[in-house]
Amino acid sequence: MSDWFLRPHHQELRQSVRAFAEREVAPRVAHMEAAGAIERELAWSIAAQGWIGATIDRSYGGMGAGHLAKTLIIEELSRVSGAMGAMVQASQLGTAKIIHFGSEEQKKTWLPAIAAGECLPTIAVTEPQSGGHVLGMSGTAVRVGDTYVLNGRKIYVGNSDIGTLHGVVMRTGGGSSGLSAFLVEAGRSGLHVGEQQAMGLRGFGFGELLFDNCRVPAANLLGREGEGLAVAYSSSVLYGRPNLAAVALGIHQAIVEETVGFAADRRRYGQPLHTLSTIRLKIGQLQSRLMTARLAAYHAAHLLDQGQPCDAELMNAKLLNTELALDSARAAMEIHGACALFTDRPIERYLRDAHHLFAPAGTSDIQLRRLGEMALGLGKGQWSARLAPADDRSADVCVEV
Repeated sequence: MSDWFLRPHHQELRQSVRAFAEREVAPRVAHMEAAGAIERELAWSIAAQGWIGATIDRSYGGMGAGHLAKTLIIEELSRVSGAMGAMVQASQLGTAKIIHFGSEEQKKTWLPAIAAGECLPTIAVTEPQSGGHVLGMSGTAVRVGDTYVLNGRKIYVGNSDIGTLHGVVMRTGGGSSGLSAFLVEAGRSGLHVGEQQAMGLRGFGFGELLFDNCRVPAANLLGREGEGLAVAYSSSVLYGRPNLAAVALGIHQAIVEETVGFAADRRRYGQPLHTLSTIRLKIGQLQSRLMTARLAAYHAAHLLDQGQPCDAELMNAKLLNTELALDSARAAMEIHGACALFTDRPIERYLRDAHHLFAPAGTSDIQLRRLGEMALGLGKGQWSARLAPADDRSADVCVEV
């Protein structure tokens, strides 16, 4: 059923990305796990394939392939390395803000470079004290002549170490209309990159950005002053949720493949492990979860490509894919027994990596709350209805995530 959404060019793209991942990414996974260092060379090699520009219009040098193609790219990379899938999804998330809110000059300056793999964008919103409560941020941007002076600290910034263009949301005033977004080039005076260590996604950097009187030209304002909340929320809804669903889906596929192979190779009572009915039942559960997760991810991306209102489907895709991947990772650990605890097998890596997908773009509780509000008719508009078909910022700004 999931193939119903895919056209021949999607299948060709999948095979191309899979071949690249197995040839170029797989041999480096062991080093990434052992060293825990950012894979800069590999990240730029992936960017050079043009995949960061999956949703960038061809008029700006992008693939113009849409969100379903983007999902396949992230899924296939994540099947081999969750870290590299996360690297691509984070950069595509950083691209969204320019696609939807950038001026024509900003688009012409940055989108071709992103599409060519010469620029890795990020998005920096979260702060230590506010977490997912975007309106609780305290970082500031103050207008001084023809510049803005930025001060504050952003954490959990995907590709913080290798990003060359940071999309930063800061407070320029009070309330929900007091946030604004800026494009900040890496290397600007007053911008410092800090490290954050985590348990999974080794090889992918999601550290912190420190702004100490960092000056940026007023021309680097993204959209209008006061649109920062819209920049943050729309990027999270339209890119963050389906992108993270795709990372989870790739990891989930790897979990099932590894477990099926283990059950065929491992022998008990003189027979393959999968001859035991209990093991077959568990593998059946893995397969069922994977099929359900894939349908949710592809369906949501398909609707987004069609310009249909699909915020609920995007939320559900993120919810199901992260939760079901975690469920399958834990079940796979049980099937592997003590073998799952050691690094000569990838199951423990899959479990660690899957945990990283729970919080970004809203935890499962956030997704459920928003889905409940929509079911009750309490939603305040849909980003997919406003921004997926075209960049139409003349509509009322939606301010929920």
